Amino acid sequence: MTTAQHPEKTISLRSARRASLAGGVGTLIEYYDFSVYGFLTLTIGPLFFPSENPTVSTLSALAVFASSYLIRPLGGWFFSRLGDRRGRRTALVATIVMMGAACGVMGLLPTYGQVGVAATIAIIVVRLAQGFAAGGEIGGAATYIAELAPPGKRGFYGSTVSMGSTLGFAVAAGVVGLVRLLVPADQMATWGWRIPFLLSLVLTVVCLQARLRVEESPQFQELKEKAAIVRSPMLAALRSHPLSVARVAGLAIAFNGTGYFGVAYFAIFLQEEGFSATGVAWTSALCIALATFTYPWAGKLTDRYDRKPILLASYIIFAVIAWPVFALLIAATNLWAVGAVYLVFMFFTGWAQVPTWPLATELFPANVRYSGIAIGYNLGVIIGGITPLVAAALVAGTGSRTSPVYWILAVTLIGVITVARLPKTASKPLPA
Repeated sequence: MTTAQHPEKTISLRSARRASLAGGVGTLIEYYDFSVYGFLTLTIGPLFFPSENPTVSTLSALAVFASSYLIRPLGGWFFSRLGDRRGRRTALVATIVMMGAACGVMGLLPTYGQVGVAATIAIIVVRLAQGFAAGGEIGGAATYIAELAPPGKRGFYGSTVSMGSTLGFAVAAGVVGLVRLLVPADQMATWGWRIPFLLSLVLTVVCLQARLRVEESPQFQELKEKAAIVRSPMLAALRSHPLSVARVAGLAIAFNGTGYFGVAYFAIFLQEEGFSATGVAWTSALCIALATFTYPWAGKLTDRYDRKPILLASYIIFAVIAWPVFALLIAATNLWAVGAVYLVFMFFTGWAQVPTWPLATELFPANVRYSGIAIGYNLGVIIGGITPLVAAALVAGTGSRTSPVYWILAVTLIGVITVARLPKTASKPLPA
């Protein structure tokens, strides 16, 4: 059988492909579960945060969306410790089970009109549970795939992590759009909004079967054989590799701070511009999905030319197109024009996101890799993840529909600073 060589181990390409698929599909399900809430914000807001001012309800719902990011470092610590001490596979199975269960519970919650403030507290608790689970998912998937990828192809194989997370948003948008199409408008706020959440239970079972079939990472097996597993991997990562942790945080701020406009905020922005919720959901789903099919190409580019030039190009392009994108979305009179602008924006999110994950795995040795990525990413994603809330607040506070452009400029500047002095890593083996 054709094989890929790793230090002291031989890995079949079949195992590498299976790892890439299981990691990508699992991340898709995780981010579907996590993002359904965002696409239903305008429906959920009045149900759990009633107010005479619709803007207050929307901002409250977005604040809860953002709050789930605050607990992600704690989830990252828990699951990365599990992954660096008990195995990557074990941690990835645990995250998908917890996320799926939390999303299912979300679909069963009573509303404010039924139980009062208890409903508000309940939805906050469930979102925190989702954030806790998400804290251990994507860094673990990136670690696992990189450790089984053939040499020189970590970008290509690792692109499934970005494809999965982004497609999760597309699937969520598509499901919400289908539900809005099939459920009468007056029933959407009564029971229709629950369907996308409950569907996650079925998706979780499918993903769980895929993850239970994969083998453990060979680099982790080597750690066990050599008794090289550290007692406190996150503490060890912070002590021994603080610059790498900071770099991963900077990368997370840059690609989440730009990407969340496409996968979360534009749907809200366009509805407030007067476009129908159903049309926006379908446009979002289509543009996000189409863009993700270019991600493997971005992975090949980053394998060939290294991570740094592709990342720098993406940050500069976002800074240049930010204002024109918002101006065109405001001026657009039909969803075809919106879709064209949306698709261009999402295309470049691949350039910012795909190189990030293989680069992150290349900054840490195997015994603290999962933990180093988890703490760096989850600290950075707090800043990047509040993008929809910050954008909505900027518009509400300034009265300017283009004011979120300043946020894009700020996060891309952080990205440029982060990668400016990075060494080449794509052509080197993973630190063992």
